[in-house]
Amino acid sequence: MASSEIQKTRVINELRGFIKKLLQDPKILEQSLDITRRQLGEPGEGDVMARIANEISDTTSVHIPDDPQEHSEADRLFLELLKEVVKEEQALY
Repeated sequence: MASSEIQKTRVINELRGFIKKLLQDPKILEQSLDITRRQLGEPGEGDVMARIANEISDTTSVHIPDDPQEHSEADRLFLELLKEVVKEEQALY
């Protein structure tokens, strides 16, 4: 199998596990969106995405590494989607 296929399989498996976790505990999604709304609204030092990831890890059963360099493709995708959803919400108001 080519390395790109191995990478895709790994990402899909990680996303499957993550979606399963969300289905088992739907509060994770609302908590993650609340965290994202609050962090995007706060001026602050450092990477807002890292702050979001750290707070999600601290307050839910989802673990995202502290160091953004260690974020997997699935971690980055989840964080980007959270940010996108919150930005779209804000555009509606």
